Amino acid sequence: MTFAFDDVDGLRIARAGSGPRLIIAVHGITASLMSWGAVARRLPDDWTLVAVDLRGRGHSAGLPGPYGLPRHAEDVLRVAEHVGADGGTVLTGHSMGAYVAVLAAARRDFARVVLVDGGLPFPPLPEGVDPDAALAAALGPALDRLRQTYPSAEAYVEFFRNHPAFAGHWSDDVEEYVRYDLTGPEGALRSRAVPEAVREDGRWLHTEQAALSAALEAVKAPMTLLRAPRGLLNQDVPMLPDDLAAPWTARLPGLRDEVVPDCNHYTIVFDDRCVATVVDRLTAP
Repeated sequence: MTFAFDDVDGLRIARAGSGPRLIIAVHGITASLMSWGAVARRLPDDWTLVAVDLRGRGHSAGLPGPYGLPRHAEDVLRVAEHVGADGGTVLTGHSMGAYVAVLAAARRDFARVVLVDGGLPFPPLPEGVDPDAALAAALGPALDRLRQTYPSAEAYVEFFRNHPAFAGHWSDDVEEYVRYDLTGPEGALRSRAVPEAVREDGRWLHTEQAALSAALEAVKAPMTLLRAPRGLLNQDVPMLPDDLAAPWTARLPGLRDEVVPDCNHYTIVFDDRCVATVVDRLTAP
């Protein structure tokens, strides 16, 4: 998928498509706007997708903190103004991006909000559990790679090829996403994601459940929650299990919950079969 890049006050954005109907897309905690490449490639001709590199990631990595999800929501709303979002615009987010989308949609009306394997508050941490430790346990290899350097782009690609989520699911879209994330000199390449941005955002996710709950209740637009039945490491335990989702679908009549079969937390936005469902829910009449 070919993206046309632009800059909004230091934030990199990318536009795909030329249709009059608009989607604004927000990526996950260690990801970049390239996580939306497979979705952008499948959009109908009358749609345009605008994806954002969040502060501290991708080519927005140089923007300073403070980070935290409210700061990202402010950035997304500035992008919405810049691209001329209106009442027909759809907002979506994957993983942490879904939480950012909730905060943004609580402050501005969108036609609908599509939350892709994210957006529901996590249970409170047990007393004495450090948020950084909880984040490390949840993200595993995604955090490990931020502390490492790689001798070549091929070595970085190989790291991802060996990731449990991508075993048997490699594609050109995944490879473009991986290569876009690299920076630094040959022999000491690293991820563009800023470790402190990831840690600060992770702390916010694990400690601000009340703020997220209030934002969910404030969203006026219809919301669709698309959940993957498998987790970040392709394990049987999903990021958003049924017992987490059920109370929210009962509490919010405007929230539609759907499990996308045979996807994990990553492949839901990369595998063509899973992506077809995401695109259908984004562009539904």
